[in-house]
Amino acid sequence: MAELDDKKLLIVGSLKDKSLLKQKVYDNTFQSFGNIKDILKNLSKELNLSIGGIDSRIRLEYTDRSNFDAQIKVAGDILLFSMHSNIFQFDREHPAWKTPYIQKNKFNAYSGIINIYNFLADSFKYSRLDDLGYLIGRIFINHENQYFVEGKRQMGMLFTNYGNEEISKLSLQNIIYTAILYALEFDLLVPPYDTVKIATVGQAEAKIQHSRVITGKRLGFQFNSDDVLGNNSKQT
Repeated sequence: MAELDDKKLLIVGSLKDKSLLKQKVYDNTFQSFGNIKDILKNLSKELNLSIGGIDSRIRLEYTDRSNFDAQIKVAGDILLFSMHSNIFQFDREHPAWKTPYIQKNKFNAYSGIINIYNFLADSFKYSRLDDLGYLIGRIFINHENQYFVEGKRQMGMLFTNYGNEEISKLSLQNIIYTAILYALEFDLLVPPYDTVKIATVGQAEAKIQHSRVITGKRLGFQFNSDDVLGNNSKQT
């Protein structure tokens, strides 16, 4: 009986500590995601005013897809911002564990995640379901609203900043602007000849360019310490 009572106390302790902490992380991440939606909406309005009467095809379009997903179309690109509904702990091999901030309190290693994907607008427009989108960055936010961004050098911040800077609307604006500029910087590459030299009659009937060619930008991101800390990373 005493053993069962001890286990009940452990359950209560875990609920008070870890589960309550995860709820705080979720609340912080969800609040920041709401701020991201506001920034995207306002940015599309502001830039469309600046663009004025130029070709309407380059106008920005904001779409609130769900509680956890929002997107902004910028000319031929779509940036999809997606918040995961669960809370994660960094695996033991992740460089974040080497920061003094996490070493002094393991609970600081629990975070919510907001992913930023880059897709081609035509992939959605023409329902090219095999087209590729690329993760260009992800934002980690913890129970103290401390954050860092993991991604390419333009998107990433040093892990040493983790624990020294709270997420804010200004920092979110900087992340969003950087992501948009980074997506616009990369262009499509012609697919290798050998991947498209043969097509079936069925593919021809279904339009070759939609069913045969998997279209994606030349982006290939590696999420590791070397990438974030500024060393060279490979592009596929």
